Amino acid sequence: MSSTPSLPLWSIVAPVIGWLLLAGTGLGLGNAYLFLLVPGLLAGVLAAVHHAEVVAHRVGEPYGTLVLAIAITVIEVALIVSLMLAGGAATTALARDTVFAAVMIILNGIVGLCLLVGGARFREQTFGVHGVSASLATLAAIVILTLVLPNYTVTTPGPFYSASQLGFIAIISLILYGTFVLVQTVRHRDYFLPADAVANEEIHALPPSNKIAILSALLLFTCLVAVVLLAKALAPGIETAVASAGAPEALVGVIIAAVVLLPEGLAALRAARANRLQTSLNLALGSALASIGLTIPAVAIVSLATGLTLTLGIDMKSTVLMMLSLFVSGLSLANGRTTVLQGAVLLVIFAVYLFTTIVP
Repeated sequence: MSSTPSLPLWSIVAPVIGWLLLAGTGLGLGNAYLFLLVPGLLAGVLAAVHHAEVVAHRVGEPYGTLVLAIAITVIEVALIVSLMLAGGAATTALARDTVFAAVMIILNGIVGLCLLVGGARFREQTFGVHGVSASLATLAAIVILTLVLPNYTVTTPGPFYSASQLGFIAIISLILYGTFVLVQTVRHRDYFLPADAVANEEIHALPPSNKIAILSALLLFTCLVAVVLLAKALAPGIETAVASAGAPEALVGVIIAAVVLLPEGLAALRAARANRLQTSLNLALGSALASIGLTIPAVAIVSLATGLTLTLGIDMKSTVLMMLSLFVSGLSLANGRTTVLQGAVLLVIFAVYLFTTIVP
């Protein structure tokens, strides 16, 4: 008879080390100390992925992927809001840049890598079309309404919404995301379940006990907070390095967004390597939806409450890349089967996005 799985020691020690390293940043140990934060951050990411998988195994799909997506997004929102309140008018475009970078990284980088790795290992992978189609439709609506439409409204000139428009779009974003979560977890939960779940050996593994699952959930939250705070602590060093290299300031947002999304990206990649593409897509697309569907309403509330101007509209180059990403993703995930080709195309778009960010 199999025993209930327990947590490995390293997954418990990793967040403790991360928090100890964070405590050391206040001791004035110099810039050299920042290099120690990198392994601490990576250890926190790996631990977060492990605990997310433990929780997901206990609660089942699609609730497990929803746990990681919402947990990371809530912490990301808290980080953005705190930076906005501290930075004032200089951070009016912070939410826009972070959300845009997160969507592009997820839609092209994470999904593309999952399709490429999964296709290379299994030649062809399958997933449920209905769930992915619902995710992409909701994502396209929220992205266009929040990041593109502000450029074309006339009440307030420029890439801004007026106060009434901003409040309305915040409500619309919450309605769209809330409806998606309802469909994903209640009304059409089967759309987001792997069609070949019986063929997956991990499905038959003994699930963790409630005690282990609760401990993992707490450690997951601890890891994610540590990862975000470590990324924030590394931000000045990243800004200095980017400035020294003569690269655009927008690259800083891309790097920080990539670090914050590491737990989701690694979890999605591991699922693709285990031939669980449905779980990978649930993680990736669900994270993109949570990122924009929760962040925009949160920063809208801050903007309306403090009077800070919120820049939302992206420029024409970014708009073209966003529309191309949505179009190609829709075609690539249209028939429920993927090969290395779809992954390669998405990764090429991601490479173009990175290159044009560095060389605009």
